Amino acid sequence: MPLLDHFHPPLSAERRWESFHSSWATKLADALTERWLPPSFIAEEHIHFGASFEIDVATFALERMEASEDERGGVATLGPKVWSPPDADAVFPAVVPDTFEIRVLSTDTGPKLVAAIELVSPSNKDRPAERRAFATKVASYLYQGISVIIVDIVTNRRANLHNEILTVMGVADTLRLLPETTLYAIAYRPLRRSQGDQIDLWRTSLTLGGTLPTLPLGLGADLVIPVDFEETYAEACLRKRLTTS
Repeated sequence: MPLLDHFHPPLSAERRWESFHSSWATKLADALTERWLPPSFIAEEHIHFGASFEIDVATFALERMEASEDERGGVATLGPKVWSPPDADAVFPAVVPDTFEIRVLSTDTGPKLVAAIELVSPSNKDRPAERRAFATKVASYLYQGISVIIVDIVTNRRANLHNEILTVMGVADTLRLLPETTLYAIAYRPLRRSQGDQIDLWRTSLTLGGTLPTLPLGLGADLVIPVDFEETYAEACLRKRLTTS
């Protein structure tokens, strides 16, 4: 199945890319569990848009109390008070990236997260803060010894998140992709060797109309599985009734 442009007409006018990404993530999780993972591992898709922060309960309660006073003309009472922290020294904005992620967990001692596959979204490539947030998330996984694959088929943003990850981690520029490379798939495998901690790297450029690669996903020091992105992409396209005609 040739790689389609899900982010420009005519396809973007007929199908939502969010729905396709969700379907692809599910196909990847199912294929991992059913075909590629040993019995002691499971795969789960993890998808959310924007922040998963908790609502500020104190602010929410105050808004409810004020609304109640306006409606009834009386004074509303709240339930039992819980301990409140002192006022924060400062407040600053935060960016939490959209997530289309497949997590691989070991069930031997866990569940314990050992690998993740990230399907890049347009917002991940949008503003500098969002690109940095995504890169920081991937770098955090790698620092914890968690293998990561990122797949970027987003055509309506030009940024390169692999290069952002290398910048966050302070890696030599020689491992960067060319600036014009905006579609790609990258596999990272952290390992502890006699020379020290290292990360194996596999880089593949993608093109519209081309095929997707099979990449290695490390599950441990002596265990690597192949992830066939072409197969799962074709299955997701079939499910969404997407064709090349």
